[in-house]
Amino acid sequence: MNRVLGVLAVVAVIYLGLMSSDPQARSPENHQNLERRIGEWGILTLGVGFVILTGGIDLSIGSVVCLSAVGFGLILENNGSPPLAFMVVLASGALIGLVHGLLITRLNLQPFIVTLCGLFIYRGLAQLLTQVRFDVLAEGLGRGWPEGSRILRDSSRNIGLSQPENLAWLTAIQKGNIPLGEWTGIVWLDIPNPLVLFAMLATAAFLLLECGAFGRRVYALGFNEQAARYAGINTSAHKVACYVICSTLAALGGILFLVKVPSAAPASAGNWFELYAITGAVLGGFSLRGGEGSVLGLALGTTILPLLRSLVIFAGIPSDLEFMVIGFALLLGTVADELLRRGSFGKVRGTG
Repeated sequence: MNRVLGVLAVVAVIYLGLMSSDPQARSPENHQNLERRIGEWGILTLGVGFVILTGGIDLSIGSVVCLSAVGFGLILENNGSPPLAFMVVLASGALIGLVHGLLITRLNLQPFIVTLCGLFIYRGLAQLLTQVRFDVLAEGLGRGWPEGSRILRDSSRNIGLSQPENLAWLTAIQKGNIPLGEWTGIVWLDIPNPLVLFAMLATAAFLLLECGAFGRRVYALGFNEQAARYAGINTSAHKVACYVICSTLAALGGILFLVKVPSAAPASAGNWFELYAITGAVLGGFSLRGGEGSVLGLALGTTILPLLRSLVIFAGIPSDLEFMVIGFALLLGTVADELLRRGSFGKVRGTG
């Protein structure tokens, strides 16, 4: 609880700094933009939080977002129905997480290496898939390999939504609001749907992690995997489940990304999203050693980067320094985690 209160204090200080930086920062429009971004990033942060609890890491989140956006667009482009595309992309995300988990648990590979490889593989696959329309490629190959190879080489493109009107339900989730402002006459109370979706997923994660046996086992696994195994916990199954959850939420983030933009360039879509997600979790009190962190702290930590980005804009700080600000924020979060850990161990030793 002390850690959560500390994160809340940091959020309050940054928010007050933002509000005092420029009158426009206090506008309802800016607040809605902040809330929408918190919801979008929060979904990814929630996923990586599960992985970090196990003592792992997932560096492939941004590439999974990219591949999912591309895959969703391609299915629709080839006359697939939106519900089918939605389910296929989520299932593909779950499959990616399953592969990660099995490589880590069965082959005893390091999560850093497995997901770093995924970072390159999934973005490369997205680039390959967007190089050509499959019907055009089939026609080219029918005229011989030289023509087919030329099409593969020269047909790089972005993926977009040609008929967004067919995605009214997804558009409502990504771009709509809960119109509490209309009902109450207080415009500040309009809540963007991505934030509502994040709140619903965070509530489910809270119930799963902090109110059930699954969560207790995940915390035990992250704190001391060997002891958890001796206690009869199937550590491999729980690790795999956490990676599946992470990649599935990243796939959901990819769909929402494409609906928002609505165009995905495989070279840039989802870039740095893994940085935002991991930083949000660490700033929210999740220890990279595993076994520590709460959903409430993660939700608060998720708000820090959007607030910092907005502060950079309204305070007139050069945008080139944005990543420097994020880097220092991550460093401070890591240092704070280490100091808190040492303080906790010091108290335990003193008591003993």
